[in-house]
Amino acid sequence: MGEERAILHVKAIPGIKLFETARNAPLWENGRLSGRFSGGGCRSGDAAHFACVSLVEKSEQKDFGLTQAQLLKHPLAALHYVPRDAAIFVAGAVAGAAAKTVTAPLDRIKLLMQTHGVRAGQESVKKAIGFIEAMVLIGKEEGIKGYWKGNLPQVIRIIPYSAVQLFAYETLKKLFKGKDGQLSIIGRLAAGACAGMASTFVTYPLDVLRLRLAVEPGYRTMSEVALNMLREEGVGSFYYGLGPSLLGIAPYIAVNFCIFDLVKKALPEKYREKTQVSLLTAVASAAIATLTCYPLDTVRRQMQLKGTPYKSVLDAIPGIIKRDGVIGLYRGFVPNALKNLPNSSIRLTTFDTVKRVIAASEKEFQQIVEENHKEETGHRH
Repeated sequence: MGEERAILHVKAIPGIKLFETARNAPLWENGRLSGRFSGGGCRSGDAAHFACVSLVEKSEQKDFGLTQAQLLKHPLAALHYVPRDAAIFVAGAVAGAAAKTVTAPLDRIKLLMQTHGVRAGQESVKKAIGFIEAMVLIGKEEGIKGYWKGNLPQVIRIIPYSAVQLFAYETLKKLFKGKDGQLSIIGRLAAGACAGMASTFVTYPLDVLRLRLAVEPGYRTMSEVALNMLREEGVGSFYYGLGPSLLGIAPYIAVNFCIFDLVKKALPEKYREKTQVSLLTAVASAAIATLTCYPLDTVRRQMQLKGTPYKSVLDAIPGIIKRDGVIGLYRGFVPNALKNLPNSSIRLTTFDTVKRVIAASEKEFQQIVEENHKEETGHRH
């Protein structure tokens, strides 16, 4: 994108043999042209006037880039000037924020279902509540606004989260390619796992704040929660449950991204460009990933709570099963699945669409540059 290239024009001249420069050596550093002549009275070592080598450095953007009129006529080509990473960052941030806001009520219900048992902590209090019961409880105690309680830190979190995750995934896919330039299934899974862990680590304190604000009574703002945590529990409280979070997100993102990429790659070319196909593929990949990794999400949520009885994943899993049975590991699965499917679909489909738009903008920009070049060359001749 905007790469400068040197253009070498070679023309055959009768009676002259060209010798190659050293392989992999820049031509402008040690390029040489020599030749042998037969006839004409030339002897070995004689100087002769026979040719010249011209190196012309061509800057496509400087010489043949888009004019203001062309930019107005071809707005898509103007995207060429926007850095690829910046375009992905903005698209991921907007899509993530919108998806989180739309699905916030389901997320709040899921959190309440996941943590009700450990928060109750009393024999007289019901240890588990259902989907409808949780929904009614939130509306009764907090009103309509209660369904979006804790959504602001979630929206704030999703901006760097999406940026780090999508950027890391694209970068790591290039890094994990084999010697043949192909990316294996293991490579895709590894790239997704590392991208998921990187984004989770960077934004984890915001996730803890969101949970505390959503399920613990008495707090009104994120700053109030943060100050109270620092005062009473120290800096380490912002990373409660990080272990199971990393263990949970790594396989989730790995499976989700890998299935999405592989299914899209296996489809015929004419279907890959369709947004509906991207949405359906994203829904399927998110469903498989959610079903596989949900128990670790429940463990993570219960370990994030203040006064949690669990110190490790190995301690939490048998503890939850003992108190609530195996079904306890899947508390809140239905609202979580309903939330994750559209959420993941929007994110992955937007990301896929942005990559196609960027590729289309580069293609259109290059076509205009070539047309400008031909027009300029025509005027000279």
